[in-house]
Amino acid sequence: MAAGSLLAFLDDIASILDDVSVMTKVAAKKTAGVLGDDLALNAQQVSGVAAERELPVVWAVAKGSFINKLILVPAALAVSYFAPWTITPLLMVGGAFLCFEGFEKVAQKILHAEDVAAQSKVIELAVADPKVDLVALEKDKIKGAIRTDFILSAEIIVIALGTVSTEIFSKQITVVSAIALIMTVGVYGLVAGIVKLDDFGLHLMLKKGQSFFKQLQRKIGQKLLSFAPILMRTLTIVGTAAMFMVGGSIIGHGVPALHHFSERVSANLLQLPAIGRTLAFISPILVDAFIGLIVGAICVGVFEFIKKLILKKH
Repeated sequence: MAAGSLLAFLDDIASILDDVSVMTKVAAKKTAGVLGDDLALNAQQVSGVAAERELPVVWAVAKGSFINKLILVPAALAVSYFAPWTITPLLMVGGAFLCFEGFEKVAQKILHAEDVAAQSKVIELAVADPKVDLVALEKDKIKGAIRTDFILSAEIIVIALGTVSTEIFSKQITVVSAIALIMTVGVYGLVAGIVKLDDFGLHLMLKKGQSFFKQLQRKIGQKLLSFAPILMRTLTIVGTAAMFMVGGSIIGHGVPALHHFSERVSANLLQLPAIGRTLAFISPILVDAFIGLIVGAICVGVFEFIKKLILKKH
């Protein structure tokens, strides 16, 4: 009898762990949209730092990120426990913010490309100038990266919480905590790899010797040096696109009319011969991205209008 009870207990634990594992995977997929932008932003924050200080800076930001999660996870879980009705509005706000941030980045690249280039040039000149206090510059970069991380972490946690909002509280704790830990370790592990990719390429290029293996190392090093800036640009583009898709998906699911519209489009495309199944699979992604783009444009327009009103008053 006792053995049977123990086996039943172990089976229950295994079932719970399996459920948690599945829910964590679902939450990870939904938060992955923020991940590309998180990677690109944090990798860019380290630009302008001396090569030997890149990893210490990444570690300093990672520690700040852990502190952010220690604040945000209990706060999110408290909201879920005491005011669960606020989760959907918070998700909608988070989705709208993702769309706003994505559209603002696109607008800045198109309308203020010269300003962005000028800012990068200022950083390069500051690093090259021996009179500039690099310690202060480094501290400013760390503070800026931790502030950015706080916003992105809040988005990740709210999205993760939204995927398990109907589950029992213990599962919410497990899934949200797991996502917070996985994302922090994953993001900053990858950031560390990305920022040192060019250094590793240079290390391989400086290998001496005429053997086939040494020549191969130098060629790989040359390719890595060329690939590092391409990777950064790709991460930025993919991250921005993902912000529209994820933000649009959150808004779309929160507004029944938009969700039904997406379903109707997918159902109609499914009826087409040959490519119907493929188009039906792609269409929800494109609809989400379009919704995200429109919402982002509206949010940026409203923000700029309010900013101009405030400036006029002052």
